[in-house]
This record gives sequence, C-alpha cells and structure tokens, in this order.
Amino acid sequence: MHIHPDALAVVRASAPEQPAILNRPHAAARAARFFVEKFPGKSLYAVKANPSADLLRVLWDSGVTHYDVASIAEVRLVRETLPEAVLCFMHPVKAPAAIRDAYHSYGVRVFSLDSIEELEKIKAATADAEGNVPEDLTLCVRLRVSSEYSELSLASKFGCDLANAAELLQATRQVADSLGVCFHVGSQSMSPHAYVQALERVRAAIVDASVLVDIIDVGGGFPSIYPGMEPPPLEDYFGVIDRTYESLPVSYSAELWCEPGRALCAEYNSMIVRVERRRGAELYINDGAYGALFDAAHVGWRFPVRVLRDEVANDVETEIEMEPFSFYGPTCDDMDHMEGPFELPVDMKVGDYIEIGMLGAYGAAMKTAFNGFGATEVFEVTDEPMSSQYRGDRRDPRVSDNVVSLR
Repeated sequence: MHIHPDALAVVRASAPEQPAILNRPHAAARAARFFVEKFPGKSLYAVKANPSADLLRVLWDSGVTHYDVASIAEVRLVRETLPEAVLCFMHPVKAPAAIRDAYHSYGVRVFSLDSIEELEKIKAATADAEGNVPEDLTLCVRLRVSSEYSELSLASKFGCDLANAAELLQATRQVADSLGVCFHVGSQSMSPHAYVQALERVRAAIVDASVLVDIIDVGGGFPSIYPGMEPPPLEDYFGVIDRTYESLPVSYSAELWCEPGRALCAEYNSMIVRVERRRGAELYINDGAYGALFDAAHVGWRFPVRVLRDEVANDVETEIEMEPFSFYGPTCDDMDHMEGPFELPVDMKVGDYIEIGMLGAYGAAMKTAFNGFGATEVFEVTDEPMSSQYRGDRRDPRVSDNVVSLR
C-alpha cells in the first residue's frame, strides 16, 4: 500500500472514483500506548468498534493483549490474526454452539453473562464428554447501569438488575474460577462521574451477595472528540475509576479491566467522498447512511469535515466563508440523509472532494453494499487526525493533555 502524506495528496495522485478510506496506524498506536501505560489496569479492545485485521495488529504491536469479542466470527478473526491474544467473549447472550466452539476450539476462557439461563448455557456448552464443568472459567456478571452521561445509551438491552444480582453472583461464584463484575455506561460518556455512579452499584451488588470478586470490568464508553463534543481528558476518567475501585470490597489480588472501543480506533480512519450534486445547502456525496456514515444519518452524529482543494491548502491568509450543509448519500433512499450541519466553504461544487474525519469507530466497519454501492479504496496517510485525545494540544488551558511517549 502506497503511503501518502495526507488526504489532499491522495486526491492529487488518484482522484478516487469511489469513497476512499484513509488509515492512520500511528494514531491507533498512540491511543493504544496511552491506555496500556496510563489506565490503572488491563485494557481489552472492543473488536466490534472496528474489526480490521490491520488495526488489530497495530494494537497488538502497541501492547494490547486482550480483546473483547462479541461473536464467534470475531473470535475466529482475532484468533487467526493474533494467535497469542487473550479472547474475552463479552456478549451476555450467546448461542450454545458459539460458546462451545469458542471454549473447545479457540481457547476462550472468559465469558460474560447477565442471567441464570446464560450461566446454565455456559456450563453445558463448556462441559466435557462426561458433563463435568471446567475449572478454568472466568465469568463476568454484567450489571445494568445508567447511561445518562453518554451520547448513546446501552442501558436497556443487557445487564442484570441490582435486585437480581445477588442470586446471580452467588450462583456464578460456584462455577467460576475467577468471578468478575462488569457493566457499560454507554458510548461516548461525557463525564467521569458515569463510572463512579456505576461502581457504586457494583459495590452494592457485591455487599448484598457477600461473594469474593476477582475482576472489576468498567467496560467501554471512553470518549473521543467530535464537533460539539469535547469531553474531559481521559486521565480524569482514569483517576476517578482508580480511586473508586480501590475502595471496593474485592479480593486483595483483584484486577481492574476496561473495554475501550471508540477511544482506541476513532482516530484510525477518515474518508474521502466526492460531491456528485449540489442542491442549495444539500450536497449529494458518494457515501452515506448505508456506508461509513451510519451514525451521522441515524444518530445525528456530527463528524469533522474539510474540503480538499489546492487553493484552500495553500491560502492560509484568506478567511474562507463557510456555510452549514447537509449530505445525501448515493442510494435511492430518502433515509440516506445526514443532516449535520457540516461546515464547508460556501462555494462547494460538483467534483469537490471532502474529507470526513474520526470514522474509525463504527464507521468504516459498518459499510454495506446496499443498492450496489459500498466499494471503497484504501490508502495509508501520515498526517494527524482532525481531532485527537492524545496529541497534547487540547485547547482548554485548565485541563491536562493526554500525552504518551511512542518511544
């Protein structure tokens, strides 16, 4: 793969007919090193956020050894890509065949659950030919916690209610070699207090169940920076998690885990699209809701954008008049619409190329081939992502930067 300095260089060299995905391995490596060095425990990459094999290898080379997999397909992908990785099957509702295959064929020993029914399923699927349940299981009971501080809720589908947690923890303790408690505060959590609130529920569950707990897994939710969403530094999150965890009634040798997805991969990808039509403040582009812009269409997520023109890149003196635009994608669906607003020059025209940033999480990974669209070209670039939690250039002087050495 040819490496280009930036998106404009890709346009100059290739003038891509299809949407082009841009990979920034250095950005993903920097994010991984930050979590490995600064999170006060073990970091599991949430593979669903971006299952690229190239990305998995970048994270592994940067020190991430544990991977949160949510399907047997992800189990196979990570095992084939990273044979020595530790795989943690953290989906709370799994098919028996998936559990059986994961345990017996791929060496998975860590499973999540949120019900007695799932516990029984895990016991049956991992048992040997004589029906003996193995003695090497690490089982993490998922609690339901609030998503009030997050931009995308994950509070309704999974998680055991606190009222039922004691029974489930006690039953799981009888089976598990290591017992964990896990939760998820929701995606893009904008306040460290979300984890404090969730860990207090964990405290109540442990006390009520009177069980010895070996792992506390605070899940994901660690945020990235997008237009209109600039969260506190990640160090603030790590600090409050560490302080609250230290006061929990857990085993003296207990481990603290987290499952970052977005925070590790958001900066890895951006995308180049081309304007095919302009209708007032609406731009018709060649990717959309059924491609990498699912979140922009269905969640109203705003991503950073910039036009890719030589005159814009070279003229740093002239202030360019901007206008808020919305996007239509290439399919025949009215739903293929991204309201934005996306701030771009007022003179946008057919044939212009636009770079859309911060698509590494739940962007490039969600492209489909609906309506015959979906083909992409892939390039590697060496410039910085449009936004970063890790560069050391946060604008607010009151907060510290997230900085990590890549030596």
